[in-house]
Amino acid sequence: MPDDLFPRPTAPTDRAPLHVAVITGSTRDGRFGPLVSDWIADRVRARADMSLDVIDLVATPLPTVMPAFGTPPPAETIALLADVSPRLTVADAFVIVTPEYNHSYPASLKNAVDWHGPEWQAKPVGFVSYGGLSGGLRAVEHLRPVLAELHAVTIRDTVSFHNAWGSFGEGGSADPAAESAAKGFLDQLTWWGHALRSAKSVHPYVA
Repeated sequence: MPDDLFPRPTAPTDRAPLHVAVITGSTRDGRFGPLVSDWIADRVRARADMSLDVIDLVATPLPTVMPAFGTPPPAETIALLADVSPRLTVADAFVIVTPEYNHSYPASLKNAVDWHGPEWQAKPVGFVSYGGLSGGLRAVEHLRPVLAELHAVTIRDTVSFHNAWGSFGEGGSADPAAESAAKGFLDQLTWWGHALRSAKSVHPYVA
Protein backbone atom coordinates (compact mmCIF):
# COMPACT_ATOMS: atom_id res chain seq x y z
CA MET A 1 0.00 0.00 0.00
CA PRO A 2 1.26 3.56 -0.58
CA ASP A 3 2.89 4.97 2.54
CA ASP A 4 0.85 8.18 2.39
CA LEU A 5 -2.59 6.57 1.99
CA PHE A 6 -3.19 6.86 5.74
CA PRO A 7 -1.03 9.44 7.54
CA ARG A 8 1.19 8.36 10.41
CA PRO A 9 0.59 9.83 13.87
CA THR A 10 3.14 11.71 15.94
CA ALA A 11 5.15 9.29 18.08
CA PRO A 12 3.91 9.20 21.69
CA THR A 13 6.18 9.73 24.67
CA ASP A 14 7.73 6.67 26.29
CA ARG A 15 5.53 7.09 29.36
CA ALA A 16 2.33 6.69 27.41
CA PRO A 17 0.66 3.27 27.58
CA LEU A 18 1.35 0.99 24.66
CA HIS A 19 -1.58 0.87 22.28
CA VAL A 20 -2.19 -2.82 21.53
CA ALA A 21 -4.33 -4.08 18.65
CA VAL A 22 -5.78 -7.55 19.19
CA ILE A 23 -6.64 -9.08 15.81
CA THR A 24 -9.22 -11.85 15.60
CA GLY A 25 -7.99 -13.84 12.61
CA SER A 26 -10.74 -16.36 11.94
CA THR A 27 -13.82 -15.48 9.89
CA ARG A 28 -15.40 -18.95 9.82
CA ASP A 29 -19.07 -19.35 10.74
CA GLY A 30 -19.39 -20.68 14.29
CA ARG A 31 -15.80 -19.68 15.04
CA PHE A 32 -14.28 -20.04 18.49
CA GLY A 33 -11.95 -17.09 17.99
CA PRO A 34 -14.00 -14.30 19.62
CA LEU A 35 -13.98 -16.15 22.94
CA VAL A 36 -10.18 -16.36 22.84
CA SER A 37 -9.87 -12.74 21.69
CA ASP A 38 -12.16 -11.55 24.48
CA TRP A 39 -10.07 -13.47 27.00
CA ILE A 40 -6.72 -11.95 26.00
CA ALA A 41 -8.35 -8.54 25.47
CA ASP A 42 -9.54 -8.60 29.10
CA ARG A 43 -5.93 -9.23 30.21
CA VAL A 44 -4.70 -6.29 28.13
CA ARG A 45 -7.50 -4.09 29.40
CA ALA A 46 -6.57 -4.84 33.01
CA ARG A 47 -3.03 -3.44 32.59
CA ALA A 48 -2.28 0.20 33.30
CA ASP A 49 0.62 0.14 30.82
CA MET A 50 -1.55 -0.82 27.81
CA SER A 51 -4.56 0.50 25.91
CA LEU A 52 -6.65 -1.73 23.68
CA ASP A 53 -8.24 -1.98 20.26
CA VAL A 54 -9.89 -5.22 19.09
CA ILE A 55 -9.99 -5.69 15.31
CA ASP A 56 -12.36 -8.44 14.22
CA LEU A 57 -11.92 -9.39 10.57
CA VAL A 58 -15.61 -10.32 10.36
CA ALA A 59 -16.69 -6.86 11.51
CA THR A 60 -14.09 -5.19 9.28
CA PRO A 61 -13.98 -7.26 6.06
CA LEU A 62 -11.15 -6.47 3.68
CA PRO A 63 -11.22 -6.87 -0.10
CA THR A 64 -9.58 -9.94 -1.60
CA VAL A 65 -8.71 -8.46 -5.01
CA MET A 66 -5.60 -6.30 -4.87
CA PRO A 67 -4.67 -3.63 -7.43
CA ALA A 68 -1.77 -4.15 -9.80
CA PHE A 69 1.64 -3.05 -8.54
CA GLY A 70 1.99 0.71 -8.75
CA THR A 71 -1.74 1.21 -9.20
CA PRO A 72 -3.74 2.96 -6.46
CA PRO A 73 -6.68 1.01 -5.08
CA PRO A 74 -10.18 2.05 -6.18
CA ALA A 75 -12.32 4.21 -3.92
CA GLU A 76 -14.41 1.31 -2.62
CA THR A 77 -11.27 -0.55 -1.59
CA ILE A 78 -9.89 2.50 0.21
CA ALA A 79 -13.20 2.79 2.05
CA LEU A 80 -12.89 -0.78 3.36
CA LEU A 81 -9.24 -0.32 4.30
CA ALA A 82 -10.14 2.83 6.21
CA ASP A 83 -11.84 0.64 8.84
CA VAL A 84 -8.58 -1.22 9.54
CA SER A 85 -5.43 0.46 8.22
CA PRO A 86 -5.45 3.57 10.46
CA ARG A 87 -6.00 1.34 13.49
CA LEU A 88 -2.94 -0.73 12.60
CA THR A 89 -0.95 2.45 12.01
CA VAL A 90 -1.55 3.84 15.50
CA ALA A 91 -0.91 0.51 17.25
CA ASP A 92 2.40 0.15 19.11
CA ALA A 93 2.08 -3.63 19.28
CA PHE A 94 -0.13 -6.45 18.05
CA VAL A 95 -1.64 -9.64 19.40
CA ILE A 96 -2.81 -11.99 16.65
CA VAL A 97 -5.40 -14.56 17.70
CA THR A 98 -5.33 -17.46 15.27
CA PRO A 99 -6.66 -20.98 14.88
CA GLU A 100 -4.91 -23.64 12.85
CA TYR A 101 -6.41 -24.57 9.49
CA ASN A 102 -4.72 -27.44 7.63
CA HIS A 103 -1.41 -26.96 9.50
CA SER A 104 -1.41 -23.20 8.89
CA TYR A 105 -3.38 -20.01 9.56
CA PRO A 106 -6.59 -18.68 7.96
CA ALA A 107 -6.65 -17.06 4.53
CA SER A 108 -8.53 -14.12 6.06
CA LEU A 109 -5.55 -13.40 8.28
CA LYS A 110 -3.04 -13.65 5.41
CA ASN A 111 -5.19 -11.23 3.44
CA ALA A 112 -5.17 -8.72 6.29
CA VAL A 113 -1.40 -9.02 6.63
CA ASP A 114 -0.78 -8.63 2.90
CA TRP A 115 -2.85 -5.47 2.55
CA HIS A 116 -0.43 -3.67 4.87
CA GLY A 117 3.28 -2.95 4.95
CA PRO A 118 4.51 0.08 6.92
CA GLU A 119 1.84 -0.57 9.56
CA TRP A 120 3.78 -3.66 10.76
CA GLN A 121 7.31 -2.28 10.56
CA ALA A 122 9.46 -2.28 13.71
CA LYS A 123 6.56 -3.24 15.96
CA PRO A 124 6.24 -6.33 18.16
CA VAL A 125 3.71 -9.04 17.38
CA GLY A 126 2.60 -11.71 19.81
CA PHE A 127 0.43 -14.75 19.14
CA VAL A 128 -2.44 -16.39 20.96
CA SER A 129 -3.30 -19.62 19.19
CA TYR A 130 -5.87 -22.33 19.66
CA GLY A 131 -6.77 -25.69 18.16
CA GLY A 132 -6.68 -29.40 18.83
CA LEU A 133 -3.60 -31.31 19.98
CA SER A 134 -1.22 -28.79 18.39
CA GLY A 135 -2.90 -25.79 20.01
CA GLY A 136 -2.52 -23.80 16.80
CA LEU A 137 1.27 -23.65 17.12
CA ARG A 138 1.86 -24.64 13.49
CA ALA A 139 -0.16 -21.60 12.44
CA VAL A 140 2.12 -19.45 14.60
CA GLU A 141 5.28 -20.90 13.09
CA HIS A 142 3.99 -20.11 9.59
CA LEU A 143 3.17 -16.55 10.59
CA ARG A 144 6.62 -15.76 11.97
CA PRO A 145 8.53 -15.65 8.64
CA VAL A 146 5.69 -13.77 6.95
CA LEU A 147 5.82 -11.01 9.54
CA ALA A 148 9.63 -10.99 9.53
CA GLU A 149 9.43 -10.19 5.80
CA LEU A 150 7.32 -7.16 6.75
CA HIS A 151 9.95 -6.02 9.30
CA ALA A 152 7.82 -6.86 12.33
CA VAL A 153 9.37 -8.39 15.46
CA THR A 154 7.61 -11.52 16.70
CA ILE A 155 8.08 -12.24 20.39
CA ARG A 156 9.27 -15.66 21.47
CA ASP A 157 6.60 -16.75 23.94
CA THR A 158 3.04 -17.51 22.91
CA VAL A 159 -0.20 -18.39 24.63
CA SER A 160 -1.56 -21.62 23.18
CA PHE A 161 -4.81 -23.42 23.91
CA HIS A 162 -4.66 -27.15 23.16
CA ASN A 163 -8.04 -28.81 22.75
CA ALA A 164 -9.32 -25.28 23.15
CA TRP A 165 -13.03 -26.12 23.27
CA GLY A 166 -12.54 -27.59 26.73
CA SER A 167 -10.15 -24.90 27.99
CA PHE A 168 -12.64 -22.23 28.98
CA GLY A 169 -15.10 -22.28 31.83
CA GLU A 170 -18.13 -20.14 32.57
CA GLY A 171 -17.70 -16.49 31.73
CA GLY A 172 -14.75 -17.25 29.45
CA SER A 173 -12.35 -18.09 32.28
CA ALA A 174 -9.27 -20.21 31.60
CA ASP A 175 -7.05 -22.33 33.84
CA PRO A 176 -4.31 -20.80 36.06
CA ALA A 177 -1.53 -21.95 33.73
CA ALA A 178 -3.04 -19.87 30.92
CA GLU A 179 -3.27 -16.85 33.23
CA SER A 180 0.41 -17.17 34.09
CA ALA A 181 1.37 -17.61 30.44
CA ALA A 182 -0.65 -14.52 29.48
CA LYS A 183 1.13 -12.37 32.06
CA GLY A 184 4.59 -13.40 30.86
CA PHE A 185 3.52 -13.01 27.24
CA LEU A 186 2.18 -9.48 27.78
CA ASP A 187 5.26 -8.55 29.82
CA GLN A 188 7.44 -9.52 26.85
CA LEU A 189 5.19 -7.64 24.44
CA THR A 190 5.45 -4.56 26.68
CA TRP A 191 9.26 -4.74 26.82
CA TRP A 192 9.56 -4.97 23.05
CA GLY A 193 6.90 -2.34 22.49
CA HIS A 194 8.69 0.23 24.63
CA ALA A 195 12.12 -0.68 23.26
CA LEU A 196 11.06 -0.35 19.64
CA ARG A 197 9.00 2.77 20.22
CA SER A 198 11.91 4.45 21.99
CA ALA A 199 14.34 3.46 19.24
CA LYS A 200 12.07 4.83 16.52
CA SER A 201 11.70 8.14 18.36
CA VAL A 202 15.48 8.60 18.10
CA HIS A 203 16.16 6.90 14.77
CA PRO A 204 13.19 6.49 12.39
CA TYR A 205 13.06 2.95 11.06
CA VAL A 206 14.23 2.43 7.48
CA ALA A 207 12.84 -0.64 5.73
